[in-house]
Amino acid sequence: MATRRSTRNWSQKSLQPNDFAPISKKLPGSSDYTPPYQSRISLFPSSLGLSTKSTGLSKRDLMLLLKKQRLLKISTPEALRSLDSHLNHTLLATLVFAQSEAGTAFCISSTGVLITCSHCVSEDPSELEENRIKWLLFASGRAVQAKCIAYDHIRDLALLRIISAEQEPTSTSSNISNNHQNPSSSFPFLPIASTSPKKNTQMVCIGHPGDEDLETSKSGVKTNYDVIHVSYGRYRGIAEGADVQDNSEIGALMHDCWTYWGHSGAPLCMRKDGSVVGMHSSWDDETGMRRGVAWEAIVEFLREHGDPHVIHGVDGGTVGSRETPILLE
Repeated sequence: MATRRSTRNWSQKSLQPNDFAPISKKLPGSSDYTPPYQSRISLFPSSLGLSTKSTGLSKRDLMLLLKKQRLLKISTPEALRSLDSHLNHTLLATLVFAQSEAGTAFCISSTGVLITCSHCVSEDPSELEENRIKWLLFASGRAVQAKCIAYDHIRDLALLRIISAEQEPTSTSSNISNNHQNPSSSFPFLPIASTSPKKNTQMVCIGHPGDEDLETSKSGVKTNYDVIHVSYGRYRGIAEGADVQDNSEIGALMHDCWTYWGHSGAPLCMRKDGSVVGMHSSWDDETGMRRGVAWEAIVEFLREHGDPHVIHGVDGGTVGSRETPILLE
């Protein structure tokens, strides 16, 4: 079986469980991870005022961030018009990494907690520390800076917390200066489903397809895909013999929503209510089956790495319902 992770660096040697220890960990310095309802987020007025010095991005990466932002502000309103209204939040809570071909993430708390594939943060756990800070864009185009606070390369999951965010257009400049550290900044988020899906459940996937065609022998050929793409499909179950807690080689979950390089970290949501039942991560290029991280792995990861006071009902079957999201405010 051949594995393809849905990022540009799919050809890198797959990591083995014993290559690094510990397998799953909160990062050094993650003691600064305050519960989401206490997080303080620095606000900045506009992405147009960002510089290589203020962001730490190269000139090329900064220009790419601004380009993606412009394109999102054009394409997202069109995508929303094509979605059923009860699924609007699935799009609005999805983020794209600002770097080239870097993947997708989604928000799971209105206070700015994000989840994605670990290989979107750092392909190599030994290089994790230098890759902890990331710039991302919500589907609306709102720019945020996030810090990785938990990383598990066996489950292929990472948790990030937004530490700074672009001021929303409705706020005034005086609010920016007087409320630079804003504890109440709110973000669109997705609830985690209360149970794992049944086979053939209809799903929607929101992801960030790369702009370079990696299926042709010519280099530099563009795909012309939108920055963010909505696709539909079905949950096809767990691969035979797979361990749902081990996605280091290939995701245990199977689905048939359309994806491309850059979709890693994309939410897989129930089409009936938009709740999260998995995350796209990879595919099997021998069968064409898309693969992902199963609901069970996401819930267990959040139980291990979320604040114990805000993870609610894990054993009671009410995890992440719309009424009681897995990360409570």
